[in-house]
Amino acid sequence: MAGDSISVDALIFGGGAAGLWLLDELVRAGHSALLLEANSLGDGQTVLSQGIIHGGFKYTLTGAFSDSADAIKQLPQRWRACLAGQAKPDLGETKLRGDFCYLWSTGRLLSKLGMMAASWVLQVKPKTIPKQEWPAMLAGTRGSVSRLDEQVLVPRSFIAALAKQHESRLLHVGSPRRYEIECDRSHAVQRVTLLDDESGASLSIQPRHVILTAGKGNAALRQACGLSADAMQIRPLHVIMARGPLPDFNGHCIDGNKTRVTITTDTDSQGRRIWQLGGQVSEDGGKMSRAELIEHTRRELKDVLPGASFEGVEWSTYRADRAEGATRGGGRPSDAIIHHDGNVITCW
Repeated sequence: MAGDSISVDALIFGGGAAGLWLLDELVRAGHSALLLEANSLGDGQTVLSQGIIHGGFKYTLTGAFSDSADAIKQLPQRWRACLAGQAKPDLGETKLRGDFCYLWSTGRLLSKLGMMAASWVLQVKPKTIPKQEWPAMLAGTRGSVSRLDEQVLVPRSFIAALAKQHESRLLHVGSPRRYEIECDRSHAVQRVTLLDDESGASLSIQPRHVILTAGKGNAALRQACGLSADAMQIRPLHVIMARGPLPDFNGHCIDGNKTRVTITTDTDSQGRRIWQLGGQVSEDGGKMSRAELIEHTRRELKDVLPGASFEGVEWSTYRADRAEGATRGGGRPSDAIIHHDGNVITCW
């Protein structure tokens, strides 16, 4: 990297799910592309996610087919083919936490409307399960139980499977490496220079397009390009972890027009089951302390899983704030948001 200079069609900042998938798409389309990541690949929103391949169900819970549901209704089928190695990108080496999710409701009318809307319009539809086939932990459920064919993957294994196919196109720009961005007066990026403070080597990259897919990092990157950071908003999430004698279970509890709690299961190096608990409890937890959120979650689980035991379970939490394109009023965006500023494309 001693004083070299190259030109590329696309230079991507951010090595999470969006950046790596985009890199793969561009390369397969015949474009020259590089990806820069300052930390470990997937750090942030990708690795902290629950790994569910959503097909729009949670966006039908008002009883209507929303723009959000329409935007992602085809994702489970596309991902299923990729995870089976039958479509590109080939994600056949990705590990799965589960091949489907359970859905159970509290029995409220709005919950039933959401189930009906999903059955009518989604490509991946919930399938009612006879009561004699319900898993033991849902035996006390007051509403219905269904199966939803949304796969649950292990995020780190997905990142590894995709990165393995593009190792020569991935550049680390964390210490001792850093980068400098040069723009013209119209904020178009002319050059990105990578510098190695230990060796003194440098690499000058002239990109036709710069694409920002760095989540929260997009704000600082936009500022480095002379653009406003106000195009981004942060939605605070506080996720709960439970570890101990727990069943292997992936599912959503539907209450009214909300996903009251979402559970996914993994196993640690000692064979202990770990639940990640998201959904409305993690939204609620954005304004709670760790102790408050754990107590709140324990009450919620007692109500939605009346037959389950949590004796001997350890509890913890982590914050996983979501970076999103800014919306009027700060509400959740209904789709991906993309900004075009000269040759800079910002994606959330």
